[in-house]
Amino acid sequence: MGMLKDIPGCAAPRARPQKVWSGHHGDPGRHSSLIGMRLCAAALLYAAAALTLSDAAYAARRAASRAAPPALDPQAVNTAQLSAPSGKGRASAPSAAAIIKTEILLDRAGFSPGQIEGKSGSNDQKALAAFQQANGAKPSGRLDAETWNRLTATSNDPVLIEYEIQPGDVKGPFNQSIPPSLEKKAELKNLNYTGPPELLAEKFHIDPALLTRLNPKASFETAGTKIMVPNVAKKLSEAKVEKVVVDKSAKTVRALDGSGKLISFYPASVGSEKRPAPNGTRQIRSVSENPTYHYSPKLKFKGVKTQKPFTIAPGPNNPVGNTWIDLGDGYGIHGTPAPQRISKTESHGCVRLTNWDAQALAKMVHKGTKVEFIN
Repeated sequence: MGMLKDIPGCAAPRARPQKVWSGHHGDPGRHSSLIGMRLCAAALLYAAAALTLSDAAYAARRAASRAAPPALDPQAVNTAQLSAPSGKGRASAPSAAAIIKTEILLDRAGFSPGQIEGKSGSNDQKALAAFQQANGAKPSGRLDAETWNRLTATSNDPVLIEYEIQPGDVKGPFNQSIPPSLEKKAELKNLNYTGPPELLAEKFHIDPALLTRLNPKASFETAGTKIMVPNVAKKLSEAKVEKVVVDKSAKTVRALDGSGKLISFYPASVGSEKRPAPNGTRQIRSVSENPTYHYSPKLKFKGVKTQKPFTIAPGPNNPVGNTWIDLGDGYGIHGTPAPQRISKTESHGCVRLTNWDAQALAKMVHKGTKVEFIN
């Protein structure tokens, strides 16, 4: 079915002060002087030990801060504002709260930043540039005051909302783990989520680590738990997608209506030098949910040793994710088990989107929709 490139799995000992004894006998003056010298030496040793302990504690705090980013206040995200330029006219870097708010607003407006991560990246820049162009602004890909004002004007709803974990979110079945090799995947009866955290992260288009930062004390395994999640719900566009444009060099996908107006935008992984995506225009032949994946030895994927064809069961962790939009000749637009790697890795000729973006696009296209590949 798909021509997918398999992606490999797309964080001081306490110093003890030295005890100093003064045990010299003889001349009282010399003895007193020696005692004073010993006391000074002891004081210096204690001071050095204190400095060593202080340095060790500081290093430990630094290591802890790198290992576990601080929790984020959901209210701070909802009320985040873009920092005003400094006196020299230089814009300050957006805060993590402002970046999260931007990503959610872009997603909700139909300009997908891919996975919501809370840090600026190439997918954010692509989505911002597409939003700017669609709104008549210079497509710089930078979050300036004008773009911020237009983006925040798209919706008055909070970007983070409370969600109660449902029984279906934790029921499963789940896979304990997903092996990296295609041949090992073929041995599994299904390729489900590995647990509620992964399911919830995909449901709300967010990096699992960021979901944890927003809910540091929450148990994602327990139904009834209330957590804060991105408010990514949006109305499905009533406009029909008549054309999909895949930009191979920019690694983007645009869905257009009959008049050429942009309906939705997505970052994508598109082909590779060895197995490029096709040229010209194709038509969508069919759309499949929860597809199985069929491997042919003719593909000769790196790392696959068997010379026999095999099939990989359906599921969100299937190599083509949970959606397949067939373009014929083994090419397609599909999902992925590694949303964090979208547009940052190559594919074997196909067009790879996040699972949620592939699902959204699949609902707007139909058999016969044109798909144009441009360089």
